[in-house]
Amino acid sequence: MEIIAEIGQNHNGEIGLAIELIHAAHENGADCAKFQLYDAPGLFPKENNEWYDYNCKTELSREDVELLNSECNKIGIDFMVSVFDVERVAWMEEIGTSRYKIASRSINDQPLIDCLVKTGKALLVSLGMWEGSGFPKIEAEKVDFLYCISKYPTEFSDLHFADVDFSAYSGFSDHTIGLTASYAALARGSRILEKHFTLDKNMYGPDHSGSMTPVELSQLSRFRDELQMCL
Repeated sequence: MEIIAEIGQNHNGEIGLAIELIHAAHENGADCAKFQLYDAPGLFPKENNEWYDYNCKTELSREDVELLNSECNKIGIDFMVSVFDVERVAWMEEIGTSRYKIASRSINDQPLIDCLVKTGKALLVSLGMWEGSGFPKIEAEKVDFLYCISKYPTEFSDLHFADVDFSAYSGFSDHTIGLTASYAALARGSRILEKHFTLDKNMYGPDHSGSMTPVELSQLSRFRDELQMCL
């Protein structure tokens, strides 16, 4: 069972904080530290967007990504990104990556998906905004689909886990508050668990308040390890 600490934008545009988050994720049992790689003005609307300046501040440069990848390699935690455009796929291919994340908002971005398939790398795909029947047809050699509800935060009543087959879905991308849903997903057979991660829920930014802290990550990792002993 893999736990992905979704650092995302929670570094707040500060590379020192990003490195702290990588170390905290590793020290508290995460298998992967994940970031988001985008062109902020191209991805996020400026009008009626209170987070536009924040989104621009948290955009990672190629040099930033090289540094974060190197830090992950140094301490022994997997590095992964959600990549949102073809140009940044090229960055990651040159840097070297074993897999990519396709975020829910990119599930209908066919040029991006085609580019990622051509890399031959494994793909992790969130389906929070997928409206088709069944799973999308992505012709990659290895694809893991994550059950996801694109509401921030997600209420427990929106999850409907009784209808979710975790032998079909590889895992769960958790946007709820707390760890209850993560525990439930792992107990129901989720092999991959992704959840936002922060050092402080009170930091400025749209994702901090709904993220897990190092203490909560440690609790989740312990639950995962003990659950595996029971299987």
